[in-house]
Amino acid sequence: MSTIQAEGGETVFPMSMGLAIVVTDGTPTQLPGEPWPRPGAHKLIARSNGEYLLVGIRGCGPAGDRAQDVGLGPGDICFYDADRPPLLDFPGHARLKVFLLARETLGLDEHDVRHVMAAPVSRSSRLGALLSPFLSELADTVPSSQPPVGEMLAWNAVNLLATLATEQLGRDATGTPDAKSPMLSRILRFIDLHLADADLSPEVIAGAHHISVRYLHKLFQDEGTTVGRWIQRRRLEECRRDLMHRVRGRQTIAAVAGRWGFLSATHFSRVFRAAYGMSPSEWRDTAGPGARSRRR
Repeated sequence: MSTIQAEGGETVFPMSMGLAIVVTDGTPTQLPGEPWPRPGAHKLIARSNGEYLLVGIRGCGPAGDRAQDVGLGPGDICFYDADRPPLLDFPGHARLKVFLLARETLGLDEHDVRHVMAAPVSRSSRLGALLSPFLSELADTVPSSQPPVGEMLAWNAVNLLATLATEQLGRDATGTPDAKSPMLSRILRFIDLHLADADLSPEVIAGAHHISVRYLHKLFQDEGTTVGRWIQRRRLEECRRDLMHRVRGRQTIAAVAGRWGFLSATHFSRVFRAAYGMSPSEWRDTAGPGARSRRR
């Protein structure tokens, strides 16, 4: 696994899935990200010496209101905006292990990012107790891992971070919004049942539930997303699952995309890369079983 020496005593380990891991070797002075924090940026304040885990999210979208300063304990996991990184107030012997990846890789939209950055995940919480030691060990061992092992570790790390973000957002394990509306719950089930229909549209969905298209859009707006974004996300998830498990046997990537409602293979490849940081063929050959023996 190749490494890149960065400024400030940091070593960057580029990995698959659009993930990079940054480990500080000395006193942390700034978080990885661009540009350098602007005046008025909030602070991350460490309570004591120790190790801290941070997840830098790229592509967060327009800046919102100034976030409040956040206090951290050793082992806590904190999401931050890598495009507008916060300032640090850390003791001299603190060490940072930072996971950098795009919000699309975590399945987040701009609205979601503001929520996951609102509070750190405590090392003493249920998921924190599970993920904190795993992520810490991964950051330490990935440099010596052989490429196939490193790729799979990266894939596992991304999926665990996505699970953590899902927990922060109050969604279930499939990424379904914690819908308060029984109507929205029925609509989400309807969408899942008709994902393969290429003509699935807001008009079709609204008509099937005897509501107006305007009201349909409002239901999704209240959950911080849109009808089209939700349908595309669910279709991408099903395509990614098929490509990973190779359940379609000899089917081409275009055939898998078509099965889940994508009419254009070019469009599918473009949105897949935007969401997961790699092309469909790269995902299939990297994440699927037998990847080494079945590369293109």
